[in-house]
Amino acid sequence: MRIVLVGATGFIGRALVLALQGHGHDVCALVRSRARAAAVLPAGVEMVELTDDGAVDAAVARAEAVVNLAGESIAGKRWTRRRKRVLRASRLDVTQRLVDATDARKRPLPLFISASAVGIYGDGGEHFLDEASPPGEGFAAELCQAWEAVARHAHATRIVCMRFGIVLGRDGGALEPLLRIGKLGLGGPLAGGEQWVSWIHLDDVVAAVLHVLASPRLAGPVAVVAPEPVRQRDLARAIGAAVRRPAVLPAPRFALSLALGESAALLLQSQRVLPRALGASGFKHRFPTLESALEDLLSDAVTIRRADQAELPDSAYVQTRRPRYTLSTRTELDAPLAEVFPFFAAPANLGALTPRALSFEILGDPDAVHEGALIDYRIRLGGLPMRWRTQIRSWLPGAKFVDSQERGPYRAWWHEHRFHERDGKTIMDDIVHYAPPLGPLGAIANLLFVGRMLRRIFNYRQAAIRLRFDRRPQPTLELSSQPLA
Repeated sequence: MRIVLVGATGFIGRALVLALQGHGHDVCALVRSRARAAAVLPAGVEMVELTDDGAVDAAVARAEAVVNLAGESIAGKRWTRRRKRVLRASRLDVTQRLVDATDARKRPLPLFISASAVGIYGDGGEHFLDEASPPGEGFAAELCQAWEAVARHAHATRIVCMRFGIVLGRDGGALEPLLRIGKLGLGGPLAGGEQWVSWIHLDDVVAAVLHVLASPRLAGPVAVVAPEPVRQRDLARAIGAAVRRPAVLPAPRFALSLALGESAALLLQSQRVLPRALGASGFKHRFPTLESALEDLLSDAVTIRRADQAELPDSAYVQTRRPRYTLSTRTELDAPLAEVFPFFAAPANLGALTPRALSFEILGDPDAVHEGALIDYRIRLGGLPMRWRTQIRSWLPGAKFVDSQERGPYRAWWHEHRFHERDGKTIMDDIVHYAPPLGPLGAIANLLFVGRMLRRIFNYRQAAIRLRFDRRPQPTLELSSQPLA
C-alpha cells in the first residue's frame, strides 16, 4: 500500500515508518525539511516538503491511505493565548491542508487516518469511556473535537480518528519525564492520585495503525489505549518501583494549578477509556498491562564488562588503542538473514536506529559499503556537537562487518556486527570494544556517563529493530458496507 504520512519524524512517526516498511508498504513523508527528515528516517522513504503545494497534492493523489500524526505536544508548557494558537494551528491547519488535497483527487481516498486524543472526553471521573461516549469540556476536549471535525471532511471512503492515550516508549513520549521525576523521588500522587490514566505501549500504537490499515470495516473514532487503565497513584508507584525510589511525595491540586495554569487539567482530569472498537475488530495488545509494558520498556539487553585482553581481535588498531571495556548485546529477529543484512549494511538507515538526542546526521553521500570505506557523520554527546569518522575494517556480506572510529570522542571504538540464521530467524550480535575519553579518568566517565549513554543507544536500537522486523500477523476481515463505528 502507498501511504502518505505526516509527522514521520515525531515520536510515534519514526516508529511507524519502520513498521510500515517492514510490512512492505511504500511511505511518502510530508516534512518541513528534507535534510532534517533524512537524518532520522530510514532509506527508501520518499520525502515531500509541506510547503510545496503541487507536490503535496500529487502525493495524496497517488496515495491509498493518508496517516496524519501532525500536532505540537500539548503537554509541558502553560496554555497561554499564544500557545493555544500554536496548538490549534499545528493540528487544524495541517489537517485542513490534507483534507484539501483529498478534495483535489479524482476519486475518494480509500482511507484517511487522523490523530486525536483521549483528551476529547474531558474529565470522566469514575465512568468507563469509549468511542460512543460524548465529548467533555475544557480546552483539550474542544481542541480534539475541532481536530476531528476537520478530519471528517476528508474526501475519503473511510475516515478513522485515532484517539491516543498516554504513549509509553523509549526516547520520547511520557515515559522519560516520568522516569526523571521518579528518580528524584518526586513522582508521588498528583492531587490524591485517584484520577484514571489511559496509557498504551508505543509498539501497540504502531500495531493499532497497521491494524486499521488492514481492517476495512473499522471506521470512525478509535480509542488507542491499553485495555487496563490505571489510577495515577498506581502509575506513580509502578514508576517509582522501576527506578527504586519511593513514590510518596504528593503534589496537591492547588500547587499543580499554580505551576501549570489551565494545562494542569492534563494531570488532574480522569479518563477511564476502553479500546472497544479495536477489541471488536480483533486487535490483540502485546502489552495489555502496565507491568508488562514497563518490564519491556525498562529492560536492559546490554552487557558492559572490563575488556579481556585475551579476547580482543588481532588488529593493529586494537593493539595500539587498547580498549578498556566490551559491550555486547544479542537481538533475535523473526526475519530471514537475506532481508536483515542489507538493512544494516545501508548507512542511510543509521539515523533511524539512533536516539534523537544524539542529533545523528550523515555528512555527504557515503559510497557503497566495502572494506576500507569511510563514513563521516555528526552527532551530539551530552549536548556537545562533534564529528565522527568510521572506517569499515572488515566486510563479509551476510555474515559480519566491522567498523572502527577513526576520528571521534572515544580513544578506541571497534564494533563487530555478526549475523547468522537459525530456523528462518536472524540472530544478530553486536560486540563493541571501546575505551572512553579522558585518559585515566575514563573509568569514572564510563561509570557516570558513557556506559549509561551506550546502554540507552543500544536498547533504543534494539527496540527500533524489533519494530522494523516485527512479523505480528495483521487481521484479514471481509469487506463490508457496514463499518465498525
